[in-house]
Amino acid sequence: MVDKLILAMFMPALLVLLFSRVTYNQFLGVILTVALIAASAYKGYTHTWELIVMDAFSITAGLWLSNRMMKGLKVKLN
Repeated sequence: MVDKLILAMFMPALLVLLFSRVTYNQFLGVILTVALIAASAYKGYTHTWELIVMDAFSITAGLWLSNRMMKGLKVKLN
């Protein structure tokens, strides 16, 4: 259970960053990440509310980080 909590802390944020970097759109990165988490919850890998809440906080943190990353890319390109 501890390993799932640790992964729930970091993986959704990293996925949002990855998808945002690949698609150059933060919101599309969030949508793709939520779709992956919803598919894993449907398959039965998310068992408790703590994991769901941790995923939500991690997605929020990933959106914040991707927003900063995209602003930095825009400044670097100009």
